[in-house]
Amino acid sequence: MTPSQLRAFHLVARHGSFTLAARAAGVSQPSLSGQVRALEAAYGVSLLDRDSRPTRPTPLGRQLLAVTTRLFAAEEEARALLGGATAPAHLRIGADSAYHVMPVLAELRRHRPGFTFALRIGNSDEVLREVLAHEADVGVMARPTSDPRLASVQVRRDRLVLFVPRTHPWAQRRQIRLSDLRERDLVLRERGSITREVFERALAERAVPSGALIEVETREGVREAVAAGFGVGVVFESEFGADRRFHALRVADADLAVGEYAVCLQQRREVEPVRGFFDVAGRLATPRLSSP
Repeated sequence: MTPSQLRAFHLVARHGSFTLAARAAGVSQPSLSGQVRALEAAYGVSLLDRDSRPTRPTPLGRQLLAVTTRLFAAEEEARALLGGATAPAHLRIGADSAYHVMPVLAELRRHRPGFTFALRIGNSDEVLREVLAHEADVGVMARPTSDPRLASVQVRRDRLVLFVPRTHPWAQRRQIRLSDLRERDLVLRERGSITREVFERALAERAVPSGALIEVETREGVREAVAAGFGVGVVFESEFGADRRFHALRVADADLAVGEYAVCLQQRREVEPVRGFFDVAGRLATPRLSSP
């Protein structure tokens, strides 16, 4: 077994394709395939199901993938630790909202010349998966976690609000009660988003049956569906913005406050620039909300 054989297997298992893995490694596909075959032959095992599309690891391959993920993450951490003093800082960030993460990134940029980042937006479930899979150095999401593998700090507090078109009868009101939503059509994010999870839980606790649930994967899509008259939208108050097409409504009789948290793997907490992100996030944290 050699490091190059392990890396070849790791790349194919992660990318689900020999072609994509060879491209990521910068080698030819026959060379990479040969490395994987040599590893399997050395131990008389099968690590990849080559008949599946995408290519998936076998049960033994999944166990090995967990090991190689830790192995190459540790290698990356060592490289970051040794090069952190001289190399420009770069962070891979998964977040459920650009709004909550941008103030931290802006502060890092002011104090760290050359700082760069790659930001991927997804729901809280996706963000958590990326951090645990070493695909993101830091995650910023609205779901608290007690996973012992993760370190976390609260970045801010936010609140869910409803919004309707300016032509809606509720546009003359400042707030409503949950019971007002009985049999009303709602426009919500997809399952796995904290927006949907918190709001559906509030409706269930008060036994308020909604009308149709229109599921839209992006916040921009939710706004356009509400503008088109498909139902009442739900969004974080901080993200409502200044779109003059809409009117925001607070819910008077439900606690729709939500925390936003920065998370990373415990073993990466003190590795730069992750440590810098957490330090800045802690200083900029805004834990209190204004009264309803």
